Amino acid sequence: MGAARDLAHHYQHIIADLTLVMASKGIFDVVVDGRTLYSKHETGRHAEPGEVLALFREQYAADVTPYER
Repeated sequence: MGAARDLAHHYQHIIADLTLVMASKGIFDVVVDGRTLYSKHETGRHAEPGEVLALFREQYAADVTPYER
């Protein structure tokens, strides 16, 4: 669940809805605001550490400052 933790920690101020979809046969999808950000089913592999966060930054937050506590 590192992907969800990373996204919630750094970008909780801009994410309205974060869903992890886990199912049989190793399905693991990360859906942000209704759009699939990463799908293990589609890629055929687990995400590398930091990969989901990098995809989020690229697609959603290129000009957004990460949340600071």
